[in-house]
Amino acid sequence: MRADPLAYLGNEIEALKEQKLFRHLRILEDEQKAHTTVDHKSVVNLSSNNYLGLTTHPKLRAAALKATEEYGVGTGSVRTIAGTMDIHMALERKLAEFKKVEKVVVFQSGFAANAGTVSAIFGKDDVVISDELNHASIIDGCRLSRATIKVFPHKDVDAARRIIKDLPPAQRKLLITDGVFSMDGDLGALPALCQLAEESGCIMMVDDAHASGVFGKNGRGTIDHFGMHGRVDIQVGTLSKAVGVLGGYVAGNANLIDFLYHRARPFLFSTSHPPAVVLACMAAIDVLMDEPEIIERLWDNTRFFKEGLHQLGFNTGLSESPITPVIAGEGAKAMMLSDKLFERGVFAQGIAFPTVARDKARVRTIVTATHTREDLQFALDAFAAVGREIGLI
Repeated sequence: MRADPLAYLGNEIEALKEQKLFRHLRILEDEQKAHTTVDHKSVVNLSSNNYLGLTTHPKLRAAALKATEEYGVGTGSVRTIAGTMDIHMALERKLAEFKKVEKVVVFQSGFAANAGTVSAIFGKDDVVISDELNHASIIDGCRLSRATIKVFPHKDVDAARRIIKDLPPAQRKLLITDGVFSMDGDLGALPALCQLAEESGCIMMVDDAHASGVFGKNGRGTIDHFGMHGRVDIQVGTLSKAVGVLGGYVAGNANLIDFLYHRARPFLFSTSHPPAVVLACMAAIDVLMDEPEIIERLWDNTRFFKEGLHQLGFNTGLSESPITPVIAGEGAKAMMLSDKLFERGVFAQGIAFPTVARDKARVRTIVTATHTREDLQFALDAFAAVGREIGLI
């Protein structure tokens, strides 16, 4: 009998179990909403990126059904062969108007948008100056580009400046940051980094995935929030989080987007979005424009929940967004916190190394616009009980 060449992975799994870091996938058995059913249990859901509750919004449902009836369930091709429908172009035009840029290209995911863009426009003779806590998709894009990668400490603009000063002036340089950092929930140092990019001739790029639909007027993101329109060369957004559907996009000038149409590998080699996804995304942008009060509800709920956690004495790090980490320290303790919260009807996933530093394991919570105050108070009461039980507060 042939020996299993992947047997060594079993040892890795056993090591995870010994560290109490092995996790089974939780199964969502209902709609993605603020109070839902996971693993046969009714829970308050604090683990979803569905910031505005748009996954179940009636206008998005209706748009998806209409698209399926009119266009079918799939496109059957990549965008550059036979997979570009009129609705794909309409979505890109709508997003460009929303983001106040010349042009937008839509990718199959936010990860593909980041990785595909950086690897397409940069090469081995170029250099990327990147915040140390930037998203994995940015890191992978940098590696695929074969560019030299220079990492500066989190939000340390002076350190980034020192890196740039040591580089040849004529070398092509990309300065890149998250708009909202996905694990800590703090904002990137956009104004100072934009100033640095202008002074040093860097291309400025922002991954605004967790800011889309959350920050700025009508949810236009951190570029709008900080008044940086025209100062960021490449903007990445998502259609999978606050927008409530699926996909990512890159926004910028016409040259950037036309080049990505020809050279971004995820765009070139992935079947285009199904019609239901496209029309649902367009409906979501309409909701952002027509119902800005849902963003206000998101922030009202965020302030209530954060204040409750602070009063209880939890360490929530530097969060400035609806992403609020509850830092437990070691990975095993974070997983214990998550599991005991689940027993009490609160779904908040634990996150440990390598996603975060070994001593910064946490439960990451995300409040949404559709949580009721009763939901949030129930969750706070559970955090209080479990936090005292395991010695976090």
